[in-house]
Amino acid sequence: MQKITMAVDQLTCPSCLTKIQTALDQQTTVTSSKVLFNAGKVKLTATDDANPNALKKIVEQLGYPVTNLKVKELA
Repeated sequence: MQKITMAVDQLTCPSCLTKIQTALDQQTTVTSSKVLFNAGKVKLTATDDANPNALKKIVEQLGYPVTNLKVKELA
């Protein structure tokens, strides 16, 4: 499992939160996701075969620039 954290710009409304979380939750490699609106972060847990850069691209294609991407392997 991987813990992935993204710093996301332009989270300006609650619908942004829903839009991002829905898109990520539809990915088969994402086991859980949470958008922290006030902190401007997306935290998710994904399977080992998830591609963090592909998940980042999904968020960016929705119109929200990702300024930082951190990946931590969970034991």
